Amino acid sequence: QVQLVESGGGLVQPGGSLRLSCAASGGTLIITTMDWYRQGPMKERELVASAPTVGGTNYADSVKGRFTVSRDNAKNTVYLQMTDLKPEDTAVYYCSIRMLSGNRFWGQGTQVTVSS
Repeated sequence: QVQLVESGGGLVQPGGSLRLSCAASGGTLIITTMDWYRQGPMKERELVASAPTVGGTNYADSVKGRFTVSRDNAKNTVYLQMTDLKPEDTAVYYCSIRMLSGNRFWGQGTQVTVSS
């Protein structure tokens, strides 16, 4: 059974930084992409950043230049470094992986609150 464990959320002031981590475990993992999504209050879930196994990273326009996604493939871990955070970045952040089989798995979510 694939498990994703997220950490690193919290409360930060506008302009601050946070780093989210997500570790995947559970058997032999053949991962095609490791992604970060978020869902803000009264909003739909949106893709924030994507780190495919092949190819370059991708970002939502709203976070380009501020967020950086990276992977440690030896640890099956994906990170999201967030800088210059804004109140509109407040959301529950979810990591998600898609396997070669096409199955997608989700973490439990971690709350990020940007407020003074």
